[in-house]
Amino acid sequence: MRGKNYICTLILLLSSSLGAMAGDEYEEGFLTSHLNRFLSRSIESNEAGKDSTLAMQYGRNVKGWVSAPQFGGYLVAKYAYTDKSNANTSNSFETRLVRAYVSGTVLRDFRYRIQVELRNTPAMRDYTLEWIHWKEFQVKVGQFKRCFTFENPTNPWDIGFGGYSQLAMRMCAFGAEDPSGEVAQNGRDQGIQLSGDLFPVWHGKHRLIHYKAAIFNGNGQNRSDNNNKKDWMGCLQVQPMEGLRIALFGWKGSYKANEVTVSRNRYCISASLERKDWSVRAEYAHHTGHNALAYDANSHTFADTGRADGWYAAVGAPITAWLKAYLRYDVYRKDAHWDSSRTLYTICPNIQLHKNLMFQLQYNYVVDKGNYQDKHYNELWAEAFVRF
Repeated sequence: MRGKNYICTLILLLSSSLGAMAGDEYEEGFLTSHLNRFLSRSIESNEAGKDSTLAMQYGRNVKGWVSAPQFGGYLVAKYAYTDKSNANTSNSFETRLVRAYVSGTVLRDFRYRIQVELRNTPAMRDYTLEWIHWKEFQVKVGQFKRCFTFENPTNPWDIGFGGYSQLAMRMCAFGAEDPSGEVAQNGRDQGIQLSGDLFPVWHGKHRLIHYKAAIFNGNGQNRSDNNNKKDWMGCLQVQPMEGLRIALFGWKGSYKANEVTVSRNRYCISASLERKDWSVRAEYAHHTGHNALAYDANSHTFADTGRADGWYAAVGAPITAWLKAYLRYDVYRKDAHWDSSRTLYTICPNIQLHKNLMFQLQYNYVVDKGNYQDKHYNELWAEAFVRF
């Protein structure tokens, strides 16, 4: 295999460094934990003696009732190698993510959150205000993850792999062009979302039904609407037992590029189980609607089939208290037939030595039938995660 020496050297380096060392976005890190404790003590001293059980009274002159803001941040560094013959670079170090965020509550009923990307050019990722008075009915406005698929709203620390599935990357425009031609948008859009958890079961330990219904611009993050049409999304999720989720997602909307507007209609069927440190997750998504970039103005036709689909199945098995191994079978078909398919067979050990420090070593065997020069190739990624 080409690059065998590179792979062996990388494995030895990572193994030796680990031998010498005897999830989510809301969590604080090494440095921000001290800042958060200081702010919390300051707020608590000002609120001393107040009865937190009193009914909330709204009004512009209300004082107090503000939580200490919670700051956090994380960094993901990556080394990537591939023996793909037509790759732009065969091996490279990069900074995948540098994020900082702050969240808190006002009047107990309103939760805010802001997240920014600091890598390269700083950019806004999330800004939300959410009314959370009832578990059964909550309202969120701002810019946030689209409520489509289980993976899209999940942060990188909890995915189990060095990258999201092709389904999430493509169907949500997370990290690649989606079937409509929308460029990568980190899976985000601007809009309003209603959500809630209904019917507590098993002595109230968990809710049987979770739902989401949202309206988005349909044009991605940090962008206003460009066609005066909105994207409608929804999710109905059943949780028959704690740790088990079965969901159906729907998406009906449109996308405009190069003065061409195309429809995008999608659904996704998902299942997830988290039990005794085991993780099992599977999703299938289907899209109908042409790619706006595939339109030929001369013939007034589209070069694509107007359909796409993808699916994956992933398993995470605990080995020790600090080591968990993940396997994934991951397929995306750009035109919903096998000649356009790209399949990844993946293994990815997660080595978490501390809640704020994790390493991943991921191997992908890729079968890319849409790549005419190199249909079979290998990829190796090494990533380091740290919360600061």
